[in-house]
Amino acid sequence: MRVGTFNLASGRDAGGRSVDAATLRAALDDVDVDVLAVQEVDAGQPRSHGVDQAAEVAAALGATDWRHAAAVAGTPSPFRSWTPVDPPVLRGPGEPADGPHYGIALVSRLPVRRWSVLPLGAGRARLPLQAPDPRTGRVRWWWFPDEPRLAVAAELDGCTVVATHLSFAPHTALRQLVRLRRWCATLPGPVLLAGDLNLVGPVPARVFGGRRLVAEPSYPAGAPRVQFDHLIGPAGLAAARPRVRPLAIGDHRLATVEVSLR
Repeated sequence: MRVGTFNLASGRDAGGRSVDAATLRAALDDVDVDVLAVQEVDAGQPRSHGVDQAAEVAAALGATDWRHAAAVAGTPSPFRSWTPVDPPVLRGPGEPADGPHYGIALVSRLPVRRWSVLPLGAGRARLPLQAPDPRTGRVRWWWFPDEPRLAVAAELDGCTVVATHLSFAPHTALRQLVRLRRWCATLPGPVLLAGDLNLVGPVPARVFGGRRLVAEPSYPAGAPRVQFDHLIGPAGLAAARPRVRPLAIGDHRLATVEVSLR
């Protein structure tokens, strides 16, 4: 089984432009994974042409099933014009997006026995980012508030894959990871954790209590310096062919690994 994780960045290309559905599918055309965790996924957002990005990723991979978990309703912005989705709801095939949402997704080519979602809360920190002011078009510094974070679990035949996107504030991300570890202990094993953890190098695997299956810088996509995108499994799991590579969209690189389930 090949598992991967990818930060979609709302389907933006290297120039920061959100692509349409056809271009998004084309960017994923040669991605060959059985289960893919996807972060920063838009649904019905004007900024990304109203595309249901989770559904398009699933179509590009030829996936049989998927779930999108919205963290916020509205469009993430420094103006806090969005509202948290509480409690979180999983949306899948045949369920259209009800208004603009933003969150994470888990896509599977393999049959899923059960889906579940865990809210992880948000931190109080704010992230400084340079972005255009929608009122003037001028690039300026913004302080972006942290949005609520989630984890989605897909229980498969022989293992469980958990997708997540943790806070950009390291202390909050660590707290969320500890909570995630406790939740994963209640799921059918072995459990594989996949996602943008916003924590570098070997730290996430040590905190989670697992093995780092991919060890290569993944961010930023053009010239990666740090590894934020992780695939973590139990110590005894057989893993091979780890790979990190850029795609035509997203600001992180795609990370994949092949695992053997006994």
